[in-house]
Amino acid sequence: MKRRALLATPLVAPLAAPLATPALAQGGTAPRRVHAISLQGDPALPADFPHWPWVNPAAPSGGDVTFGAVGSFDSFNPYILRGAPAAGSSLLYDTLTSSSQDEASTEYAHLAAVIELPADGLGVTYELRPEARWHDGRAITAADVVWTFETLVRQGRPFYRAYWGDVESVRAEGERRVVYRFKNNENRELAQVLGQMPVLPKHWWEGRDFARPLTEIPLGSGPYRLERFESGRSVTYRRVDDYWARNLGTAKGLNNFASMRFEYFRDSTVAFEAFKAGQVDARRENVARDWATGYDFPAMRRGLVKREAIRHEIPTGMQSFSFNNRRPIFQDVRVREALVQVFDFEWLNANIFFGSYARTTSYFSNSELASSGVPEGRELEILAPFRAQLPERLFTEPFRVPVTDGSGNNREGLRRALDLLRQAGWTVRDRKLVNAQGQQFRFEILLDSPTFERVALPFVQWLQRLGIEASVRTVDPAQYRVRIDAFDFDMTVDVMGQSLSPGNEQRDYFSCGKANEHGSQNIPGICTPVIDALVEQVINAPSREELLVRTHALDRVLLWGHYVIPNWHSREFLLAWWDRFGKPERNPRYGLGFPSAWWVDAAKDRALQEARR
Repeated sequence: MKRRALLATPLVAPLAAPLATPALAQGGTAPRRVHAISLQGDPALPADFPHWPWVNPAAPSGGDVTFGAVGSFDSFNPYILRGAPAAGSSLLYDTLTSSSQDEASTEYAHLAAVIELPADGLGVTYELRPEARWHDGRAITAADVVWTFETLVRQGRPFYRAYWGDVESVRAEGERRVVYRFKNNENRELAQVLGQMPVLPKHWWEGRDFARPLTEIPLGSGPYRLERFESGRSVTYRRVDDYWARNLGTAKGLNNFASMRFEYFRDSTVAFEAFKAGQVDARRENVARDWATGYDFPAMRRGLVKREAIRHEIPTGMQSFSFNNRRPIFQDVRVREALVQVFDFEWLNANIFFGSYARTTSYFSNSELASSGVPEGRELEILAPFRAQLPERLFTEPFRVPVTDGSGNNREGLRRALDLLRQAGWTVRDRKLVNAQGQQFRFEILLDSPTFERVALPFVQWLQRLGIEASVRTVDPAQYRVRIDAFDFDMTVDVMGQSLSPGNEQRDYFSCGKANEHGSQNIPGICTPVIDALVEQVINAPSREELLVRTHALDRVLLWGHYVIPNWHSREFLLAWWDRFGKPERNPRYGLGFPSAWWVDAAKDRALQEARR
């Protein structure tokens, strides 16, 4: 399973990105002791694998690199609601397991040496490696793991309470053995997602308030330590040369830079200019216009800058204009569907995106988990008990997003939208769309970057044709985070990341229990008994085949609820860099491998420095 990246850390993998879990032992009484757990069958690599297949184990270490970040930061504790966490925070801590970017839903022991799966499926035990150390030299213990779990559940983001909600207890048995017990044995991924938990130092946090933003250098165990920072402006991490896991198969060939500096910029436009000026070494591009037209600058023409569009096999999830369904104005599904009809993706793709994107038509887009056609067979059986609570169209016609001719003259869409709005009690009077009380239909689109204004403003103009008064407000990332956590918005841009094995994170995305919990990831405020029931069915799917059909059913119900206006996605990573790096021969199937598997090539670095003089 994969959740929305809570900590959008530029060019660094998000913290504890959820994946999936083990095939738990069945039958007998003896626990199964393994080096990896997977939802897809047996892991591909043996217990003594020397390194990930896609890395260069002989990659040289050294070199200082600079990446860009947008906005600001005021904390080094990314696990709580308060504060804006610094980019790169995930570099500081190790996890019990490490995910394979070449396999779907597979985790290999990292901090743990052995993973023990009981025959009853009601728990998991992790035995820690004796060599695992904090940066101060003290051993990482089972007490650290227990303290971390209990602290995150009690004081961390609401996500953790939903994600680990089926854990009944956790205890330390000695210095290195951590035993979890579960409430039931139906949650197939729970053992695996517990392995993805970042482990924090209990002894360092004693006497400190975990719930407050952290403004001092924390103690970690990972491949980098925090060296220095300038609050809100830059943060530098230094490679730990005696890192305890340096020669493990899960770490060999990774984290090769001597230091990584994250320089903060006001917005993405300024950050791009800094890259072109050579102040930033590499960037992930997410603006189609810039990718199409922005790279014609002198260094690029001289061959000093490289770029590449890298295909991937990662589910792209759902990016959308998200309605705040808590607002009365959006609580009628006909109103939400009407606004979906107004959105003209084809015009945007032709005139703003240079044809770079595909329209998103599923919450599980770019994967076999996406629903299609009409429900049949097993999926129909799953949905049949809820038929009276669902629109009949769900059972008789495929879900389709509107498609226009791209001319910008979306008359048919506007006509359908107006008809739906009239059914919902709205009428046009003096060129204004008003309700029975004469109140105009108006709302605000909240953004955290000026980049998205070029998409939101045309949408505002299309809405004006119906008499709807929509406005756009762009605020700084810190203020945006505060307002989103408090659900203080009408509409915003939301991203729900998914993986090949959806599971526990779906509660935080879609359940009633999270719809009004401050800081949850249920940004749209989705709350229906049907979706709650389907989420639990997805989490408790007993097999891959059943997971697919249950996810299809959930996806279909979400789509027909029109809780969001689906946006678009790309099936490529867009990466640009100054030509001073070496990189592996290939990328992993389900990841980019940058920057973790790249290195500074000394010869290229010297040539670049000469060319820039």
